[in-house]
Amino acid sequence: MNTPQTFTTGNGSAGKFYSLPALESAGIGKVSRLPVSIRIVLESLLRNLDGKKVTDADVKNLANWNAKSPGEYEIPFTVARIVLQDFTGVPLLVDLAAMRSKVKELGKNPKMVEPLVPVDLVVDHSVQVDYAGTQDALNQNLALEFERNKERYQFLKWGEQAFDTFKVVPPGIGIVHQVNLEYLAKGVLEKDGVYYPDSLVGTDSHTTMINGLGVVGWGVGGIEAEAGMLGQPVTFLVPEVVGVYLSGSLKEGVTATDLVLEVTQKLRKLGVVGKFVEFYGPGAVSLPVTDRATIANMAPEYGATMGFFGVDEETINYLRGTGRSEENCTTVKNYFQAQGLWGIPTEKGVLDFTTELEMDISTVEPCVSGPKRPQDRITVSALKPTWNEMLTKPTPGGYGKHAEPAEPLNLPPSLDSVPDNAGSVAAAFGAQEGVVTEPSDDLAYPSYEVTVDSKAGVKDIISHGSVLIAAITSCTNTSNPSVMLAAGLLAKKANAKGLTVKPSVKTSLGPGSRVVTDYLTKTGLQPELDKLGFQTVGYGCTTCIGNSGPLDAGIEDVVKSEDIVAASVLSGNRNFEARVHQSIKANFLMSPPLVVAYAIAGTVDIDLSKDELVAGSGVYLKDIWPTLSEVRDAMASALSPDVFRRLYTDFASQNPKWNEIKGSVGEVFEWDGKSTYIQHPPFFADFSMTPVDITEIKGARPLGIFGDSVTTDHISPAGNIKKDSPAGRFLLDNQVTQADFNSYGSRRGNDLVMTRGTFANVRIKNLMVPGTEGGITKVYSSAVNTTSQAPLMAHAHELPNGSVSGITPNNGSEVLPIFDAAEAYKAAGTPTIILGGEDYGMGSSRDWAAKGTRLLGVKAVITKSFERIHRSNLVGMGVLPCNFKNKADYDKVKDLGDATYDLLGLSNDFKPMSEATLRVHKADGTSFDIPVVVRIDTPVEIDYYRAGGILPYVLAQILRANA
Repeated sequence: MNTPQTFTTGNGSAGKFYSLPALESAGIGKVSRLPVSIRIVLESLLRNLDGKKVTDADVKNLANWNAKSPGEYEIPFTVARIVLQDFTGVPLLVDLAAMRSKVKELGKNPKMVEPLVPVDLVVDHSVQVDYAGTQDALNQNLALEFERNKERYQFLKWGEQAFDTFKVVPPGIGIVHQVNLEYLAKGVLEKDGVYYPDSLVGTDSHTTMINGLGVVGWGVGGIEAEAGMLGQPVTFLVPEVVGVYLSGSLKEGVTATDLVLEVTQKLRKLGVVGKFVEFYGPGAVSLPVTDRATIANMAPEYGATMGFFGVDEETINYLRGTGRSEENCTTVKNYFQAQGLWGIPTEKGVLDFTTELEMDISTVEPCVSGPKRPQDRITVSALKPTWNEMLTKPTPGGYGKHAEPAEPLNLPPSLDSVPDNAGSVAAAFGAQEGVVTEPSDDLAYPSYEVTVDSKAGVKDIISHGSVLIAAITSCTNTSNPSVMLAAGLLAKKANAKGLTVKPSVKTSLGPGSRVVTDYLTKTGLQPELDKLGFQTVGYGCTTCIGNSGPLDAGIEDVVKSEDIVAASVLSGNRNFEARVHQSIKANFLMSPPLVVAYAIAGTVDIDLSKDELVAGSGVYLKDIWPTLSEVRDAMASALSPDVFRRLYTDFASQNPKWNEIKGSVGEVFEWDGKSTYIQHPPFFADFSMTPVDITEIKGARPLGIFGDSVTTDHISPAGNIKKDSPAGRFLLDNQVTQADFNSYGSRRGNDLVMTRGTFANVRIKNLMVPGTEGGITKVYSSAVNTTSQAPLMAHAHELPNGSVSGITPNNGSEVLPIFDAAEAYKAAGTPTIILGGEDYGMGSSRDWAAKGTRLLGVKAVITKSFERIHRSNLVGMGVLPCNFKNKADYDKVKDLGDATYDLLGLSNDFKPMSEATLRVHKADGTSFDIPVVVRIDTPVEIDYYRAGGILPYVLAQILRANA
């Protein structure tokens, strides 16, 4: 295929590129009708055509992509670069180090294991909001971050010197996706004189944020990213592409966050899992890149692989405004024009899409989403009645609370002792001094007095719906100056009205980059946010990923003892159960200015469209909401390319604490068996160059049976480590005090901790143990040892509820933590499986959700459906993912925790997406068969599975190439 041509670069020279118009001229497909996102992938195939990894057939297949019936073929996409965050990047680096150790053990040169594309790791997931509400919170949190993570950072320093193409953006710079948008992305890259579009995969599902800049990229597990680093194409089935036609423009009082929450709701309802979504139309053209990036960021929340916007003049304006060179900007524009990829279509019918959705932006209303899923949108005016409905609805759909007559509550000392920054508690609850009654005219729920320890013994009142965490956080919104400046303007007006935030609300501001601090300071809005307690706590993901830090003990004790359904409000993208904080059950996503408003209100049991922000204040939300013109004026005075250039250069000198970290040197890492952070993983222990046979699974027992919407947050170890959990006991046994436990995320480099934390989420509901929450399961003595209970009792211990585990006499079963149950099954040689419902594995692309499943000994995961990344990660770890062919068959097994399962029809002749049979042996001796589809989707995934996973597969490929 003779398609190389030249175009004029930004410096006036001729640049070589592989021409898509030339491909069409050669009669190989109607390329100009393809969605832009498909064409960019096609360019990669064309450029990397070598007859081996990419063949003529691959190029022709995609060039002739059929919108209405794309087909079943796989695409070997070679990306230009890889982006990592530290929670996923550290275990990836651990795997690379283990791979080098294995190569050395085999007597080969360890340097043969080397990333073949540029890799950037941004340390952004390790800072926690331990300190908040003070001017020194940023420095205190940063100091604690370095103290906790010194060993991990030393390991990253080793990686930076050991691998030539591995670079680290140190802590305190920003969130990976915002750093990618503002700095790392160039739009067009060059290698050996050939120019090509920027493209990437990242080890975080929100890598899609870069789609707002016209860059093709999405999140993958660390497992897939590692393979991409080592020269393997990112292989995926040809996608459907959903075209979203946007018209109109946002009206007064509506933010980009409101828009993306409605987009999320509509696309999740439409069903776009595993599909590309491409936005076009006059509404898309009118959106600035920052708004486009906000929409693209939440592609995982609406389930799409990407949420893509094309490259146009607005893209160039953003590149120029964020400090990219004029030469770079000109090269990008000229390249995309030469490729016929320039501009976002404004008319329907110009491009071919599988499905189309129309959306009038002007109809969007102010809204929030929650309390458990990002797609559950609620307009601001409907939140109060919706909240009360949720509160009284029986579990599991609701919280099962009941209204009671309001009781006056005496408050010693009097409310006169509450400091100015606490607000008027009496006014807020419509009470006289020293007495609290309920704020709601419709329903009355009990209120409880709490002592706010960090406020020197200040008293406050909380109830169901009380906002206890209010966080402006997450790259989703902190990358967007319009909503950040709106938050500052609202704070300014609130301060002018004398409004304050209750002392029980933990407020924080976690900017996605230091640029945010610069423009908030320059506009005089940072001091206004400070007055309400929204001081900067760190430059990282913080609350959105569960690094919200502790609540005051006086608050948390009451929340737990009284089972209060408290709320968090955050400008993030995820609000799954127990993600934000394990003691807060209701979590609502919203725009930054609404976070400030609900922090002032102190409750979600309020209708901000008509209720006073604080009872008796006479101030309504409309009185302090900034106008679009006010936001635009602030933006015009705030942003400068020079600021971006200054803040994104010479990172080392800007972070002295990072310079103080000393890492080891050498090509091979020196493992420390006593480390509780970095351990040599077992993924290459049984490494062989010979693929294993695909065999049937017989006599398996379920380790867990789960319902719908089990997220990777439920599966993967995340958040704080509980003292009485298997991971907590392990750390205590290894002389780590509870104060030094740190988070699961910080210990992702230690499989011994992470395996113990898999399925240990405090909110996960295993149907095998009905009526309970937490990572426990039921084990049957007959499944472990028919003559002795020793394997079970070896794992007996005190359960979190205070009872001692043991065999239940009436059915020979025992309730154990899932890790302990898995160990008992492995000791007895009994295989295990997981059964699940719809959208199993939705959420963040946590590789440990798959790694932990594998190391627990699980052979297969059988569900109604999978989220894209988790399915791929299971295959990548050598675990068999299956779907019920008929989803209704799930109901036949969901209550059969005491059954034995066979997975039949598996052999070396297996073809992608083939059927198998799940034979269910019930406890009463009867059995029945269920058809399942084995979700090994591509031929290369069969190779991964037979190799025991993608890591040993890649290592074998490297060894063969260097034989």
